[in-house]
Amino acid sequence: MAQNFAHGNYSHTQKKARNGGGGRTPRDRARRTLSQNLLADTHAIDLMIEAARPHGLVLEPGAGEGALTTALATMAGVEVVGYENDPLLAAKLRARTGLKIVKGDLTAATPPQEPFAVVGNTPYSITSQIVDWCLRAPAMTSATLLTQLAYAREHSGDLGLWSLVTVESWPWFHWELLGRVGRESFRPAPPADSGILRIERRPEPLIDAGGNWRELVELGFTGVGGSLSASLKTRHQGVDDALARAGVERDTAVGHVHPDQWITIYREIHHDL
Repeated sequence: MAQNFAHGNYSHTQKKARNGGGGRTPRDRARRTLSQNLLADTHAIDLMIEAARPHGLVLEPGAGEGALTTALATMAGVEVVGYENDPLLAAKLRARTGLKIVKGDLTAATPPQEPFAVVGNTPYSITSQIVDWCLRAPAMTSATLLTQLAYAREHSGDLGLWSLVTVESWPWFHWELLGRVGRESFRPAPPADSGILRIERRPEPLIDAGGNWRELVELGFTGVGGSLSASLKTRHQGVDDALARAGVERDTAVGHVHPDQWITIYREIHHDL
């Protein structure tokens, strides 16, 4: 059964650029509304391709002017389908390349039943929606996303902290930050640098878990009592022993607990599963 890890907006929403002459034309206003910071650096595109290792069916959210789309399409064994909300950009890219470009939002589409990957430069304002869509898609094998750097660092554990959505999906997905892309690689430049975030489905889940796993993780992230130990004790027995076996101090804040430690805690508390 596909797991649902959607919890609302976890993205660091892009702030509007404040360029003195920006936003004067309909196209400028459309770019701001759609969070259009188009990837324009060939080196950054090469980094994305290297991180994605694309093959088979690849869906691209936010195809824009097609810099990444056309690069993906040149890869052997890749069938790329681009999604672009801007009708003018979608029409131009379709006409120029002959590729399949869907006018619309990837997150409104029904996921393919066949295995597929997602590779794209995500609009900052809808990053969390795209990630949630990917995690819910049963046949998605990986998502390689260019996101705001703060989002990529937070969700990959690069800051030494772990988010709820990362921990909750950890038995099924591995999260990793694979590179950084400077703001100067985009046109117009966004207010922050970006990171290459890769979410890869595991060949086999780390644990055979369903609702019990989600209940445990969500309880831990409530913050009740100020520590993971205090939160879990509101519903579970043997919490201190479970934390000790996982190498977690009783006063540890929940965000500092590695997902692999969560696996141990789960197994200890639900030892009968």
